Amino acid sequence: MTVPHDETDGSDGRSLHARIAADLRDEIMNGDLAPGAKLPSTERLKERFAASNATVQKALGLLKEERLVVGRAGSAVTVREHRQRTMRPASYMAPADAGDRYRWLTEAEKLGTRARSRLLRVAETVPPADVSAVLGLPEGGTALLRHQLLLIDDEPVELVSSYYPLEIARGTLLTKRRKITGGTPALLAELGYPPRLSVDRVSARVPTQEQFTALRLPGDLPVLRTLRVVRSDDERPIEATVMVKAGHLYELQYEFTAE
Repeated sequence: MTVPHDETDGSDGRSLHARIAADLRDEIMNGDLAPGAKLPSTERLKERFAASNATVQKALGLLKEERLVVGRAGSAVTVREHRQRTMRPASYMAPADAGDRYRWLTEAEKLGTRARSRLLRVAETVPPADVSAVLGLPEGGTALLRHQLLLIDDEPVELVSSYYPLEIARGTLLTKRRKITGGTPALLAELGYPPRLSVDRVSARVPTQEQFTALRLPGDLPVLRTLRVVRSDDERPIEATVMVKAGHLYELQYEFTAE
């Protein structure tokens, strides 16, 4: 089968429709195409990218699969209202007040969304090597895993795997397969391990099979992986969490001062 001229790979190895989608994706994510805005017409996109109608439609199809735009045949394609959410880790690290919900949920709902969590697994397991290292575990050492999926407006947004030293977790609510009122920061504080310092390491990764399926990811877009280490008094590590979210839908905002 002959490949149309404008669908051959470009200098960066990508097909034209992938390159068109990448340019439009960037304009959506940086705000040049604001939430609710109409994308340029097919004719304008064809002219701008020297592309055929089929190639432009293929590029728009990618953006629809990524949940960045919406539109039907014969109507304008528009940017989704919640094109990209900004998450502020500092806003939900402190323990919730007695009886309150986990701060991640309440902070997400301040943006006018419905947030909930689904606990997937609680078990003693051997963590990934980077988690074992920050928790100071011996080779082959185990920790308690609490694995959950976070959802906003019923869309999966983040896979969270939290690991706890067994000497802290055993005999506590951490080992129970049920949600913890106020979240684990509140429980750890009650147990005598108040969170004092959190350190994040963020990287972009190709999603694993579980991440691809659980987060309903489109195509081969990367995910953001955050390894967060929470320390208590005397810099003791009390929690190490791996958080994975779709890289094209979320950004992280940190505030800091010069050292």
